[in-house]
Amino acid sequence: MAASACLLLLSFLFVLLVLAHPLGKGLTTLIDGEPRPLRAAFEKRLWPLCGCHGGEMGWLRYFWAIMVINLLGIAVLFMILMLQDRLPLNPQHFPALSWHLALNTAISFVTNTDWQAYSGENTLSYFSQMVGLTVQNFLSAASGIAVAFALIRAFSRQTRHTLGNAWQDLIRITLYLLLPLSLLLALYFVSQGVMQNLSEYSVFHTLRGDLQTLPMGPVASQEAIKLLGTNGGGFFGANSAHPFENPTALTNLVQMLAILLIPAALCFTFGEAVRDRRQGHALLATMTLMFVLAASVVIWAEYQGNPHLSASGASGNWNMEGKETRFGLLGSALYAVVTTAASCGAVNAMHDSFTALGGMVPLWLMQIGEVVFGGVGSGLYGMILFVLLAVFIAGLMIGRSPEYLGKKIDIREIKLTALAILVTPTLVLLGTALAIATDAGRAGILNPGTHGFSEVLYALSSAANNNGSAFAGLSVNTPFYNLLLSFAMFAGRFGIILPVLAIAGSLVEKKAQPAGAGTLPSHGGVFIGLLAGTVLLVAALTFVPVLAIGPVAEHLQLLTH
Repeated sequence: MAASACLLLLSFLFVLLVLAHPLGKGLTTLIDGEPRPLRAAFEKRLWPLCGCHGGEMGWLRYFWAIMVINLLGIAVLFMILMLQDRLPLNPQHFPALSWHLALNTAISFVTNTDWQAYSGENTLSYFSQMVGLTVQNFLSAASGIAVAFALIRAFSRQTRHTLGNAWQDLIRITLYLLLPLSLLLALYFVSQGVMQNLSEYSVFHTLRGDLQTLPMGPVASQEAIKLLGTNGGGFFGANSAHPFENPTALTNLVQMLAILLIPAALCFTFGEAVRDRRQGHALLATMTLMFVLAASVVIWAEYQGNPHLSASGASGNWNMEGKETRFGLLGSALYAVVTTAASCGAVNAMHDSFTALGGMVPLWLMQIGEVVFGGVGSGLYGMILFVLLAVFIAGLMIGRSPEYLGKKIDIREIKLTALAILVTPTLVLLGTALAIATDAGRAGILNPGTHGFSEVLYALSSAANNNGSAFAGLSVNTPFYNLLLSFAMFAGRFGIILPVLAIAGSLVEKKAQPAGAGTLPSHGGVFIGLLAGTVLLVAALTFVPVLAIGPVAEHLQLLTH
């Protein structure tokens, strides 16, 4: 088991880094590089057509541009879902969604969460899936990357007042990055057996003589951007455990690579843009170290399994409840770590069926802010928040003003950093307390005791951190949970973007100072350890008590009964 796990991890990370490095260097040209003649001529005609030929924006204007496109997306998607029964491409004649489920779904996909309180093949028409959900998959991913671009410019520029043009960033990211990669990936999925059609559902007789309905639909096109944009919303309720979405072990590997490709590439982009590749390598090394540790714990826990079954003499790959035989324990465990390390939410196994400790790791990966690679854009700017906190702590220890990449980190930036880091823990803890303390919240809990508490905690952690995966076993398609999780998703997304852009607006005006004798190197092993320790310390201070009540208590119960 250990040899197979090590080989899988090393092979996966090697292929990921080989693919991410050239992509990261290429993305640098979208930040401040001069476009090549062909692209410059194309954009010269494109900007007037799109109405975005204006100049660059300050941080507040940049933020409102991001908000406008996302609020408009919520309104449009909400109306599509509410009018689904009157719109075309609905061969199954699905009715409109309830208002609270439509609102939850609209906010979910616009915030890059893709939380699904419904089963896609039984609820949404082809029009809703393609024009509604898939379009927002592109826009939400582009929004996260655009914010990361703005923060990168804050470090690469000096004594400026602007962070770029948000409209141009969104269009460039969509046209030059997301669309080409999604097209290539969708074609690959089709070649492997993922369906892509607009046919009506097929009905046939099984060998037993029963009638069976076989869902159809444009799956491959949605699957590609679901993964590349770390969105996670599947065409089918079973998500990537469904053979029409993820048919083979090879597509399973490609899906995991697609989820982490852009987040890993952005680390290389950061190093190139600030003209110090070691900075990007340090961020990537920190993420990789924490990723390997998390994957090792989940794989170990799933191979240990339930001690009561172990005592009965069961051995081998017996711990397969809730997992696909096509992928086995290793493929299921690694996928769970990948999708929760990134803010993706796609699943190829039932996380609710993992062991107590195996399920705790995906939960913890979300709770630390999903900065271990993280979502497209959000993972990078989330990790940079911890970088600012780490250099502040180091400055306190040696009595020196903190700085990063030559720019002084003042009290304003530290306050904004603390605010951004505390947004999601506040939403998770208060939301969980509200759900547990109210009748409407407890009514959705189907499993009593510690596991039921873990299911509620997982749902709030997933929503507030814009992941979208679920423990299941929790009835969330109710007005209470739809509205509670909608608020958590919206505040968890834009409650972080606002202070991040405010920090960027403050830093871009500063002039970088040359490194001196007292400057803390931010690229070596010491800094990587300090950064990883800061992430772990913040997570421990905020979430250890609730983890002790949930998965840790459940694990101890297994050992004592």
